[in-house]
Amino acid sequence: MRAQSMAERNSMQGTRYDRTRDGGRAGPLQVALLVPCHNEAATVAAVVAGFRASLPAADCHVFDNRSDDGTGAIARATGAQVHAVALRGKGNVIRRAFADIEADVYVMVDGDATYDAAAAPVLVQRLLDEGLDMVVGARVDQDPAAYRAGHRFGNRLLTRCVGLLFGDSFDDMLSGYRVFSRRYVKSFPAHAAGFEIETELAVHALQLRMPVAELPTAYGARPEGSASKLNTYRDGARILATILRLFKTERPLLFFSLGAGASLLLSVLLAIPLFATYLETGLVPRFPTAILCSALVLLSAVLLACGLVLDTVTRGRIEAKRLAYLAIPATRGQQRAHREAERGALAVQAGEGVR
Repeated sequence: MRAQSMAERNSMQGTRYDRTRDGGRAGPLQVALLVPCHNEAATVAAVVAGFRASLPAADCHVFDNRSDDGTGAIARATGAQVHAVALRGKGNVIRRAFADIEADVYVMVDGDATYDAAAAPVLVQRLLDEGLDMVVGARVDQDPAAYRAGHRFGNRLLTRCVGLLFGDSFDDMLSGYRVFSRRYVKSFPAHAAGFEIETELAVHALQLRMPVAELPTAYGARPEGSASKLNTYRDGARILATILRLFKTERPLLFFSLGAGASLLLSVLLAIPLFATYLETGLVPRFPTAILCSALVLLSAVLLACGLVLDTVTRGRIEAKRLAYLAIPATRGQQRAHREAERGALAVQAGEGVR
């Protein structure tokens, strides 16, 4: 109820945030709204209007991804800044948006009018108050038609896969409604081209152990005349392939160790009958199987060596990403949260000292 009233109050009056950068000089916080769109003529005007009402001080940027239904012209007529992105795919749009737009806080939302614009001030305030780098708007569907059963099952399955491999911090990893800090945006090396970009966004935060949070937000059905661009099986397979690729590149020791263990186990299973025959007769009648067992043991050793080498490389790459992340100053709200946490810790220590 408190979060809802805050959202309503902010949507009516707007919220003014302050920042401290460049040696302590204060100024208004720059909030950028990023709206990736592909053929969203039926909804883009409503999305821009809704977020202008809830975040009146934000700069609205609509990224038109090769639309052929006039999406860009409609967005421009609402007063939004329109950026044309030639490369097809949401991942390409996010890469361009993160590279070109300068702000302190970034609000990203799909242009399909399914997300609650009134929740945006609450998400931004949570990011600033707690010094977070990403806040995810976890979808709570109001209409059974808004969130199909196949999409819901796939989202849970893929989210649990990522949680198992990289750490469990999200319930809705594939949400298209997020708020980012500048630190996050300018340290994110986008590789994905399509909808699998959400997986990369989650893994980036988990890998660098960034402070993140989720807040439940209302999720509605698409308006009449608007069609989803998501293909359940094709995009689900691409997201799963992205998880496997990230598993290989970000957890190479575990990835190659699993292959080494499987190869060694198969070698042992094939060698057991050979040893039994040798103990009984003193002969090794099946030389091809013996050679295969030897080759599998060698393969196991090679895979383990690859995992050890690549693990060292990955650690160095993660350290470089961490340093790039730390080179970007935090906004005033984040700095204040850190100072309050430090003061609280000192107060606890002082109290223990008095006792």
